[in-house]
Amino acid sequence: MTNAIIDQLKEKMASSIDALKRELVKIRTGRASLSLLDGIKVNAYGSQMLMDQVGTMTIPENNMIAIKPWDPQLLPAIEKAILGSGLGLTPQSDGNVVRLTIPPLTGERRKELVKQVKKIGEEYKVAIRNVRRDTNESLKKLKKDKDISEDEMFRLQEDAQKVTDGYITQVDDITGGKEKEVMAV
Repeated sequence: MTNAIIDQLKEKMASSIDALKRELVKIRTGRASLSLLDGIKVNAYGSQMLMDQVGTMTIPENNMIAIKPWDPQLLPAIEKAILGSGLGLTPQSDGNVVRLTIPPLTGERRKELVKQVKKIGEEYKVAIRNVRRDTNESLKKLKKDKDISEDEMFRLQEDAQKVTDGYITQVDDITGGKEKEVMAV
């Protein structure tokens, strides 16, 4: 039972790491990435569809994304979805394909993005620490109910702290890598 508590702790923290990676992928680095369009919904056929469900997305150049809709009538809807997404990119259409040119980042914008990366990293560190706190409270409750001994509770709390430290280090490594990526010219 006690190993199950630590396993559950690891599972929750691993899901936080996965969420952090998904969040950081959306930060623009001056290079084209299809993940920039993740979560953007297009109003197609009376319902909201994800961008990759309405056409083929490619990266013909390292600073350009091309979207070729399966139905050419969806071009205006795709353009509207991109404009309304808050990406700050202006789509250009030739009647067959929507192109997004990713402008190079200025030094000032890079610094802003690094701050944003650090802020996101801190939010996920807090989330990981909250998981540890919840686990420690569960352990205290088990001790109070006499399901585990005090020594076992302290041992499990130490294990939880070691796991937490490992995941905090992962967050630092991931955000550090993203900061380097953003600052690379």
